Parts: sequence; structure tokens; C-alpha cells
Amino acid sequence: MELEILTPERKLYSGEVYGVQLPGINGSFEVLDKHAPLVSALKEGKVKILKDKSTAAATYTITGGFAEVLNNKVSVLAEGAIES
Repeated sequence: MELEILTPERKLYSGEVYGVQLPGINGSFEVLDKHAPLVSALKEGKVKILKDKSTAAATYTITGGFAEVLNNKVSVLAEGAIES
């Protein structure tokens, strides 16, 4: 699955991942390979990128935004983010 994390200033992450955990406004959720199409608002919290089933590749703290899942690609559009 492909993941991109974008802010208005720059692209923070782009690459192949096992999955990603996101802070949805109604609770955290995880997106894995071949997930159904989805658009969700995100609240302030942590985005955890999963390299495999149990290993986190990176973690970012975002200030809110949106996530779109379509055709095995996840796009995270964050208002602001820092690597944590």
C-alpha cells in the first residue's frame, strides 16, 4: 500500500507501507492493504506508520486534517505535522 503525508508546506512522507494508524474525529482507526475507499476528518493526534504487523516505521504528530483511501493509496492532508 502507498502512503503520502502532506502539509501545506511540504511532503513529509511518501512510500510503501504495511499499514497506517490515524486519529479520526470519532476515534482512532487503522488502514491496511486493499482497504475500502474512505474519506475521514482527522483530529489532533499521532499518525503511526507500520512497516510490518508489529513494527512502527515512523510516527508523526498532526494538528488535524483529512485522510483519503482510494485504489490502495492513503493520502493524509495535515494542517500541520512534526515527526515524533
